[in-house]
Amino acid sequence: MTTLRLFNTLTKTKEDFVPLDPKNVRMYVCGPTVYDFAHIGNARPAIVFDVLYRLLKHLYPGAGKASDGSCVEYVRNITDIDDKINARAAERRGNRDILTAVRELTEQTYGVYREDVTALGCLEPTYMPRATDNIAPMIAMTKTLIDNGHAYEASGHVLFDVSSKPDYGKLARRSVDDMIAGARVDVAPYKKSPMDFVLWKPSNDNTPGWDSPWGRGRPGWHLECSAMIAATFKFESGGGDTIDIHGGGIDLVFPHHENEIAQSEGAHHDHPLAKVWMHNGFLNVEGEKMSKSLGNFVTINELLKDWDGRALRVNMLKRHYRLPMDWTSIGMRESRNLLWEWEDQVPEKINLQARQSPNDWIDAEVVEALNDDLNTHLALARIHELSRFASRSKNESDQLRLAASMDFLGLLPSVVRSATGHAIGTSEVRAVGRGLNLPEIDRAIEARNAARARKDFKESDRIRDELFAQGIVLKDTPQGTMWEVKR
Repeated sequence: MTTLRLFNTLTKTKEDFVPLDPKNVRMYVCGPTVYDFAHIGNARPAIVFDVLYRLLKHLYPGAGKASDGSCVEYVRNITDIDDKINARAAERRGNRDILTAVRELTEQTYGVYREDVTALGCLEPTYMPRATDNIAPMIAMTKTLIDNGHAYEASGHVLFDVSSKPDYGKLARRSVDDMIAGARVDVAPYKKSPMDFVLWKPSNDNTPGWDSPWGRGRPGWHLECSAMIAATFKFESGGGDTIDIHGGGIDLVFPHHENEIAQSEGAHHDHPLAKVWMHNGFLNVEGEKMSKSLGNFVTINELLKDWDGRALRVNMLKRHYRLPMDWTSIGMRESRNLLWEWEDQVPEKINLQARQSPNDWIDAEVVEALNDDLNTHLALARIHELSRFASRSKNESDQLRLAASMDFLGLLPSVVRSATGHAIGTSEVRAVGRGLNLPEIDRAIEARNAARARKDFKESDRIRDELFAQGIVLKDTPQGTMWEVKR
């Protein structure tokens, strides 16, 4: 088997991945800012780094130092303090204090996000730290940066002094002058330089705030991730000041990730924050940049009302993660039909069997494709080949190889249980993915059977046609009435 190779944004090269500690592989990915439902562009890093998480767990199995006993720790943070969050919470605040309003808003919004990415086939990260639960580490890091000569207080703000880091800009590969010219920077009279960025800023009575040595205030966005990485991975207690992988969207390279590097290195004796920096490409919708003004702003939640989350996942994985992607309705239909073609070759009993010992059956060529900088396009092409093999042979081992490989990529349906407790089949999973109500389908079929029994064929046909309009095709067999979701 080949070595895992990943493209490192920091070095602009594809490198062999060698973890700092094979028993404790550590990955951090910037998560959602939870003021509104996540759009489909937010789904891309969730899916991309979920695939990497699955691959790392496969490559580094056994007992390790992670809280779940494995060798891989995956952290995806929750940004729950932000100016957009504050504004949205203020609109719905009522008589409550602002922090309570913020917490309620972010709890609700993150709850939806969590359900959405689960429907997309994403595993739960090892840790999901909230910014508001890590204010003390943020204040401590700010103090350290001041003490180390990397930050200064001015007019109630604490700012990072970019001039104190001669290598600032190494991730974006740009000079400070270029960054000033190409970026919209906040020019304020209290700044020593336009590029200096906020670590801590003052809060008024209508803004969430916490007591600090610099007065009541709140953290800057960039500081949040640096502090949560250090606190979650326990940098201060001998955990090591460098993680293996830091990921996110390409839009975060500058200024967010550049500033994270400056802060973290400034606070931890110039130790690199991460060995490997990974970034997924931009996503457009129907050939245009996603925008509410263009009417093409699509949320994950909206898409899940019409599409199986696994079909969304297939559509995302058809394109290499580093390349820009165009999300289209035509592409979605193609992805859904591909998924259905594959899963039609895998009986339910094979799905369950593949999950019991998945590593015994995962196809080596699928793993090889992912080892080449997550070449999911090639991995899906191999899945298609496995599907064709299974279709021709009807051999259980071919079916198991297909099922285990699909499960490895997060493409098998979850083991959903009906109200009576039995595991439901592929048709039911497809129906749930389309937002159809399973008990209502069962009741409609029972009503049709009753109509047929009393020879009321007009009513029977009406119910059949009504179900067909919802995408449900009925089949009358000697074993009873069966149904499936039409393509």
